Amino acid sequence: MRLWRIQNWSNHPVAAQREVLQNLVTDAQYTEFGKKYHFSSLFNVKEFKKRVPIQEYDDLKCYVQRMMNGEENILCGTPVNWFAKSSGTTSDKSKFIPISDDSLQDNHFQASKDVLSNYYKNFPSSDLLTGKGLVIGGSHQIDILNEELDIKFGDLSAILMENSPFWGQWLRTPELSIALLDEWENKIELLAQNTANENVTLLAGVPTWTLLLLKRILEIKGKKTIKEVWPNLELYINGGVSFVPYREQFDKIIGDKINYLEIYNASEGFFAGQEKPDDDGMLLFTEHGVFYEFLPVEEYGKPNPGTVGLKNVQVTKNYALVISTTGGLWRYLVGDTIQFTSLNPYKIKVTGRLKHYINAFGEEVIADNSDNAIAAACEKTNAIVNDYTAAPVYFCDGANGTHEWLIEFDKHPESLEQFTIELDKALKNCNSDYEAKRYKDIALRMPIVRALPNGTFNEWLRSRGKLGGQHKVPRLSNERKILEEIVALTHLQNTIK
Repeated sequence: MRLWRIQNWSNHPVAAQREVLQNLVTDAQYTEFGKKYHFSSLFNVKEFKKRVPIQEYDDLKCYVQRMMNGEENILCGTPVNWFAKSSGTTSDKSKFIPISDDSLQDNHFQASKDVLSNYYKNFPSSDLLTGKGLVIGGSHQIDILNEELDIKFGDLSAILMENSPFWGQWLRTPELSIALLDEWENKIELLAQNTANENVTLLAGVPTWTLLLLKRILEIKGKKTIKEVWPNLELYINGGVSFVPYREQFDKIIGDKINYLEIYNASEGFFAGQEKPDDDGMLLFTEHGVFYEFLPVEEYGKPNPGTVGLKNVQVTKNYALVISTTGGLWRYLVGDTIQFTSLNPYKIKVTGRLKHYINAFGEEVIADNSDNAIAAACEKTNAIVNDYTAAPVYFCDGANGTHEWLIEFDKHPESLEQFTIELDKALKNCNSDYEAKRYKDIALRMPIVRALPNGTFNEWLRSRGKLGGQHKVPRLSNERKILEEIVALTHLQNTIK
């Protein structure tokens, strides 16, 4: 039955999206936001876009705060008892994303079922559900906002685990109290100790923390590969960061072929997932309580930026994602940038963040470029990268500008100089603007690459109270603040030693 529904909305995505918007507007017409923008007389997408401005979090924060205080019918018509706390990656301020029951049932849980439905369609003899699923999620850190009304907040993964159906609890390992621990070093140890002897068939989580867990499990069991520990492991679901730089490490540590699936599941919504392993892009979920618009990145920052719908998107063009949801986010700018890899069906890949890029000299380097360049340099120099960040170095003392890269290696290249050459070459191959600026070193000279001691990035995250879960070091920044904080931290560590 569900496969038929998936086929229906993937074959008729524009109609599915039209119905989603109609339902959203109808359900919210008597809310404060709906009355302000006269939702009761809205009958088409053009008028919706004309009346409702594009919103960023600060534009909706006052509404969200009132909902957190227990007021109803503010942004959505159904009660909201959960708020997903998301601190982002460039700001110390926390965001609190409303999660209604419709958000859970029609979006997050339904999208999860569709990912598994597609998986079983492609692998009908799968034994995935005969074992346990190990989800390396965030910490619970549950706070009661209103005890009488039972309003609380936590990480998205905590909210999903807390509200998952009873059969979901049977299929998960370890117990909830361990899965949602706050302190990450202790959490990794307890996860390893409590799952090393389970029959784990499914892994899900951010690659960096998943790798740390797998390495600890190998130490505990005295094995060389994860397949020796979990012989029935068949699927790893990843999201949050690009999997490209990590693929080789996972292949090596697992030791035998398993399937990898990428999903796009954020606090704001579950937007897309690969239909099958090695697909070029993730299938956009068009029937799951989210109405999408796509903002060409060159429109960002304009007084009245224009968006396009599914009918008018183009492949390989960079768009910022704008969403309206059952949780009460209206024309909300998520902050991620995406590209379409296919228009029939609509498939996307995440290319970076609106504010995570380097364009100090007109080179327009995005995270998709840097992830692929890092992977290419690793392949050429037999290196393995754990994580990295990069920022511009501006013109000074007669020297041209460049990019400075801070990299944590799991396996160092024999020559850091050769790695730098290969990184530069790969960036030229995937970004013509970068290539043009590098021509004869006219605007950009050879990049500077610095190898960091392992654990530096985690120490920086810890210093900002962001260690663990979905938190990550921004891959790219157009200014040097983050990079210089990390360099200063490295110098401090060296001084202490």
